[in-house]
Amino acid sequence: MLRTAIEVADLAYRYPRAEALAVDGMTFAVEPGEVFGFLGPSGAGKTTAQRAVLGLVDGWEGRIRLLDRDRRWWGRDLHDRIGVSFELPVGYPRLTAREDLTHFANLHRRAGRGVADVLGAVGLGDAADEPVGSFSKGMRARLNLARAIQHEPELLFLDEPTSGLDPVNAAEVRALVHAEQARGATIFLTTHDMATAASVCDRVAFVVGGRIVACDTPRALQLDHGERRLRVEYRVGGEVHVAALSLEEAARQLAGLPEGAIVETVHTTEASLDDVFRAVTGHAL
Repeated sequence: MLRTAIEVADLAYRYPRAEALAVDGMTFAVEPGEVFGFLGPSGAGKTTAQRAVLGLVDGWEGRIRLLDRDRRWWGRDLHDRIGVSFELPVGYPRLTAREDLTHFANLHRRAGRGVADVLGAVGLGDAADEPVGSFSKGMRARLNLARAIQHEPELLFLDEPTSGLDPVNAAEVRALVHAEQARGATIFLTTHDMATAASVCDRVAFVVGGRIVACDTPRALQLDHGERRLRVEYRVGGEVHVAALSLEEAARQLAGLPEGAIVETVHTTEASLDDVFRAVTGHAL
């Protein structure tokens, strides 16, 4: 049984001729079966850290372990156990989606899922025999995901999987993340999409300036750093009024509504993950 899926300690990386570190002493661990979110603005160091973990950049310092083995000890056999979907859609424009995915499936030594099954899972079943060059950005992004999951990897890396997608496609990607987790995969997700992070991640790390400044469950971060309030709409004499109260004040002040007031809606409001990110880091996404 795996102890950790990803373990990173004191990771540091500087691009050639750059003055500042792109990754500055990151330490974190991802548990097997977890969806772990790396959240931060562009240039925060999220993708660079992921590239170091994947072995796509050299010269990093610190310690990286994947699937309980030191990163430097892994050979090509790692490629059969991980799946990667980068932010920018790629594909062979003259191949059909079926041909493109079949080509990538043949690069792995494990059979994985059938090509038609995977294309259907990402919503491309009806476009399986259309050329990739005719695909929209959203369709290409879903083809990226199909390549990443076809061989049923234990560890899945998703870099901005909902970037540029419309709400329907973004919701489909989130459903796919849930399905992969249910299958048993561990998912490392880098994003600046707080809605996606809040809905799919078990834990999130806030990344700013190459450092992790907070790491916890979305719920815990919202409760620790946000102010829970009660929003009440009420009508008096045909006019709608709104009162925003802290939960501590609510019980006392609700009793003091004007005579004849008709309460129309009562909602608790908590800080969004965006609000918490700004509160913790001082930065907005």
